Amino acid sequence: MASLTPLLTISLVAFFFFITVSADPDMLQDLCVADLSSGIKVNGFPCKDAANVTSLDFFSQGIANPGLTNNTFGSLVTGANVMTIPGLNTLGVSLARIDYAPGGLNPPHTHPRATEVVYVLEGTLDVGFLTTANKLISQSLKKGDVFAFPKGLVHFQKNNGHVPASVVAAFNSQLPGTQSLGATLFGSTPPVPDSILAQAFQTSPGTVKHIKTKFQPKK
Repeated sequence: MASLTPLLTISLVAFFFFITVSADPDMLQDLCVADLSSGIKVNGFPCKDAANVTSLDFFSQGIANPGLTNNTFGSLVTGANVMTIPGLNTLGVSLARIDYAPGGLNPPHTHPRATEVVYVLEGTLDVGFLTTANKLISQSLKKGDVFAFPKGLVHFQKNNGHVPASVVAAFNSQLPGTQSLGATLFGSTPPVPDSILAQAFQTSPGTVKHIKTKFQPKK
């Protein structure tokens, strides 16, 4: 059998390295139900004593019903991740349900630890993501459609219809994380200096201060 060429060898090594690091680390036992009350800090969560594991650790009804969308953006994300289903710890998967009022927006955000795939349950949506070359990839979706948002890229969903819409989103991480651009930049604690944001967005510090008032925690 002919030996592998150096280029092919490098390509195979790179491929297998990629598939081993593209999502959460693989599990090392049958299960590791998260002990969310533990004070031990690890990459993930410590395992609950196997003797205390029950079926409820793997079960949730949290995304069975529509979420309330009477908020600023007219949308609500309900997670089904390791924080609500402890049995997902080390399994590298999670779900979320996203509900949108007519005109509702899931504003531009990223998931630093996961690719997202959405399946439209009801309604219609205009969705898109931005590449690092600043190219917008967008699509109009209807009931039954599927769309993927690559890991780490800024993306959004907008319900431009006249009726509510909803999706189920799947992630290749037990806790994908979310950074909403507006809230991250204008609502952080401690705050990003006004001068930084004013220069970055080519506007005035006064405009930045006004925008920040929109992202202050509700009292």
